[in-house]
Amino acid sequence: MAADRLDLPPVRLLPEDELARLALAVPLLDRAVRLARWSAPHVLVDAMGELATEDFARAVRELGLEDDPDGPAETAQAWGVAVDAGLVDLDIEDPDDDAPAAERAAALDEPAGRAVPGEALRGVDDGAPREVLELWLTAVETALSEAAAPDLESLMDELGPEGEVDPETLDWDPEEEAEFLDGALANLYLFGAMEDGGEGQDAVPLPVLAASLVVPEDVEEPSDDLLEDVTEVMMRLDDHFRLLTTTGLIDYTPLDEALIEEAESEEESVAAPAAADDPQEIGPEEVSRYGLVRLTPLGVFGVRARMLEAGLQAPAAGDLAERPASVLLEALFGYPDHIARREADHWLAQRKPYEAARELLDAARGEDRGAPGRRLVAQQTLSLLGDEAEPALREVLADRELGGLARVWLTERDASDVPAPDEDMIFWLTVDTIAAQLDADDDPELLRELVTDLVARHDGFFSAAWRVDHPATADVLEAMGRLHPDKRLAKDARKAAFKARSSGTATS
Repeated sequence: MAADRLDLPPVRLLPEDELARLALAVPLLDRAVRLARWSAPHVLVDAMGELATEDFARAVRELGLEDDPDGPAETAQAWGVAVDAGLVDLDIEDPDDDAPAAERAAALDEPAGRAVPGEALRGVDDGAPREVLELWLTAVETALSEAAAPDLESLMDELGPEGEVDPETLDWDPEEEAEFLDGALANLYLFGAMEDGGEGQDAVPLPVLAASLVVPEDVEEPSDDLLEDVTEVMMRLDDHFRLLTTTGLIDYTPLDEALIEEAESEEESVAAPAAADDPQEIGPEEVSRYGLVRLTPLGVFGVRARMLEAGLQAPAAGDLAERPASVLLEALFGYPDHIARREADHWLAQRKPYEAARELLDAARGEDRGAPGRRLVAQQTLSLLGDEAEPALREVLADRELGGLARVWLTERDASDVPAPDEDMIFWLTVDTIAAQLDADDDPELLRELVTDLVARHDGFFSAAWRVDHPATADVLEAMGRLHPDKRLAKDARKAAFKARSSGTATS
């Protein structure tokens, strides 16, 4: 597949104003905004920008979290978001760097300045969707950083005599954990994109997500060791996702802790039952015990924004509508059929049928490796056009590369006066079609059926096919030799491939 094809299928995004409304209702951002308003005219903070003891207790009460065991932690997180997002501004005295370490540590708990409502709060008050979404993305970054950081108990165990921590002694790598969490969110994004384009995606069972991170694609029956790895990943994900439930990034049904006890009593991994059965056969209630997670519509927007920032191509639905046909064909080749159809409809809606057909046909030409795939997608996209496109198809009837697909299009519409293709064109189109299917890495069984049917319908297929002047002839014949179930015909295919290479008729 060409290197410049898009990395991911496009996702459907809600309008920015609707996403902004959702963002403002997210518990974490809502609390950060409330604390920013509450901080007027000012509150006291220590040298690290944390709320001073008395004001922190007031902040917990302000958020109505005084009776919640997690209230202090969630208040501290919301304050951190307010600071990081500029919802509050800090005015802190410079620390005395010459003071002994013990004195500096003690001073961290003392008021060292104040915090006042920040400039970013105006963006919330003005209701500018883009500014609100930027604030929400900052809140997500803060939460993700905290999720990847070691827990407080681990840090306390590693404190040195003067309150310092040696990172090398920690059994935790924040960078590795951040990459792990990013990988999990990326896989969630991909699951949704492959389903329907992201918005409204189905929840993914936690064992399925965990397996996608550790089980190789070619493994059909996970070993006991692999299941143990899946279980370990499930536990890590469960810890992370519980911390992210206030961000609006995901909807999460946590792992039922009773499952862990049940698995331990039966001396098997937690993932074993879920991995052994089809989740649809287990039943929704039982599946939910293993944990269910999905990106929210806001989460789809957020993960895509992070991907774009990381340099990945992560298109949104309709992004291709204004792009040239060459970009469209390259992109759609790797998309699931229902998504490719949707994007093709978007593209065609921006053009008149005749002009669209000419542009598609022109982009489909070429002898590079990706050309058969472009022609296959062009043929599929052209099938969505009506009779107004017919003149454009008739213009290429004599074209070696496009004449075959043009005849198919016209014949399917019962057009009159369609010249019959000669044998050379039939064989060339056959090789081109199989080359595209091979490049698409389609189901081997379907390809095997296609190859078997083609050979059965053409007597002496291989004796003629090796002469086809197509760049992929030898590669196609070699593949047919691997796929054909009849050993004699498979051998004929390999001989034909050798002839094609030896004669120089076709190159790989």
